[in-house]
Amino acid sequence: MSNWTPTIGSLVHEIDRLVKKRFDRFAETTGMSRAQWQVLARVAKRQGVNQATLADLVGVEPISICRMVDRLEVMNLVERRPDPSDRRARLIHITEDARPGLERMRATAQALFKEALMGITPEEEEILTNLLGRVHANLSAMTGEDQPSPTSADTANSTRTQPGQKD
Repeated sequence: MSNWTPTIGSLVHEIDRLVKKRFDRFAETTGMSRAQWQVLARVAKRQGVNQATLADLVGVEPISICRMVDRLEVMNLVERRPDPSDRRARLIHITEDARPGLERMRATAQALFKEALMGITPEEEEILTNLLGRVHANLSAMTGEDQPSPTSADTANSTRTQPGQKD
């Protein structure tokens, strides 16, 4: 038996670890890694992202993101297109072939968060979402990162219908 005293930091870390562990089970059924799914989801949220920004969003080195995008491109899930403002650069977009898999991933995420939020009322969920959003805003300001702007779907739906994904 451990003497774990939960703190905000340790809880956030443990929740992240457990979500990743659960999502690994989904990834195993698809023939792709969780990291590849994460890249695909990031590209879907930010169509036309460049590799340097994508690497930063995913938290990997640019060479690693290049390899992951290469693999996704071979699977016809993403494509690189010329950047109209910089002829040397390429921007990454998802393909139509990626959409069914992304929908399956979203459904899996919705089910996971529905289970994770069992016993939490919609009002408590809203409070939790708002508090975590403030923590995220504080950390984004401290690191100089732009805040992602919520889409109409994000503001209209809670995590029960739109899975909370890091951005």
